[in-house]
Amino acid sequence: MKKIEAIIKPFKLDPVREALDALGIQGMTITDVKGYGRQKGHVAMYRGHEYEISYIPKVKIETVVTDEMSAQVVEAIKEKARTGKIGDGKIFISTVDETVRIRTGDTGEIAI
Repeated sequence: MKKIEAIIKPFKLDPVREALDALGIQGMTITDVKGYGRQKGHVAMYRGHEYEISYIPKVKIETVVTDEMSAQVVEAIKEKARTGKIGDGKIFISTVDETVRIRTGDTGEIAI
């Protein structure tokens, strides 16, 4: 099993979610996050004053999928989250040793 974490621009959440739904992904966790990479923040204007915003708002999507589905999921996220501009985000893929569904006690891929 693989855990896929994607940090994307907030306005790309719905297209990515729809693409993952179409693949049959049954669950995911969505978190509002802030951070910076190469963008290094930006300057915003508010009531005539400039303010430096050091952290850019992003959305983090987390899901656990079978090894066989991981490449399709990563490709779907890349396709739907991409704008071609700096700050499109990152995808992190890590191995999950075990999964347990609390309600039933199911383990492994059945618990996904």
